[in-house]
Amino acid sequence: MKSKVLLIYTGGTIGMNRNPATGALEPFDFEHLLSSVPELKQFDTLIDTYQFQPPIDSSDMSPQRWTDLSHTIADHYDQYDGFVVLHGTDTMAYTASALSYMLENLTKPVIFTGSQLPIGQLRTDGKENLITSIEMAAAKDADGRAVVPEVGIYFNARLLRGNRTTKQSAEEFNAFESFNYPHLAEAGVNISFHRDRMLRPDWEKPMTPHFRLDNNVIIFSLFPGIREDLIRHIIHTPNLKAIVMRTFGSGNAPQSPWLLSALREGTRAGKVIVNISQCMQGAVEMGRYGCGYHLQEAGVISGRDSTVEAAVTKLMFLQSRCDDPDEVRHYMEQSIRGEITLP
Repeated sequence: MKSKVLLIYTGGTIGMNRNPATGALEPFDFEHLLSSVPELKQFDTLIDTYQFQPPIDSSDMSPQRWTDLSHTIADHYDQYDGFVVLHGTDTMAYTASALSYMLENLTKPVIFTGSQLPIGQLRTDGKENLITSIEMAAAKDADGRAVVPEVGIYFNARLLRGNRTTKQSAEEFNAFESFNYPHLAEAGVNISFHRDRMLRPDWEKPMTPHFRLDNNVIIFSLFPGIREDLIRHIIHTPNLKAIVMRTFGSGNAPQSPWLLSALREGTRAGKVIVNISQCMQGAVEMGRYGCGYHLQEAGVISGRDSTVEAAVTKLMFLQSRCDDPDEVRHYMEQSIRGEITLP
């Protein structure tokens, strides 16, 4: 029996045309996108399409759109063997991270892809990204189970875990990397899948979708000279439940008494403060230096080797399900979808 894949177009560069009047890139009809890839007709896979109306620039992505996408996949889950989501690159890592939490016990591939150049342009990277993503979404093993039962990002001949991925370049075709987790697959003459690196769902249980997110969270980066009044203003913001604090190196911060005092006030008020390194590679180790140890004393929790995208969307997910900040803190230090490396 042929595999069936649902191709979901949310927007993004891959499906854009250049407006002759303004020179700006604008979304165009999905059928025009498909007509630019006649190779799709050669697939031994049934491909259906679904388009967001209207398609959006990924800069306009939002938790509501993530909920819409989760609904779309859940509503069609039993009819298809895999899903390919065409998405703009700027926020793709956020969306892939959010969907990894929202689709619990995922047993089928959800592959995000896009391009740096519109698919109608001569040198586009969109064709190969799209074609290989569909092939990966349709892939099954000898038992008829999905080879990639998780949310991934496919770009430039590499499949990456969605919630481990960060956009690293605005210009190169090699736009994404998962700095703290190895690739799930590489595509050359053949596709090499690394099954030992992939999540293992409970094949006997159904996928459970979730549709709620709580975005009372903020990200801020520390830097030399950061002002006390601004930090205190953020920490005491009404309704704010969580902060992703981007620190130096292995999770270090200035040892200013006012900063530690402000962080302590925030955690005592029930706010969850997660320490994420500004470095793309490596993990937060708050016991390594004294300045990191003081953060622990102030109630800040370690984000380990999580990306910012994975941390902020995980907080949104957990806050929608947990009323107790201590419960959120507990799960932030657990790997629930393979998003962090535990000792």
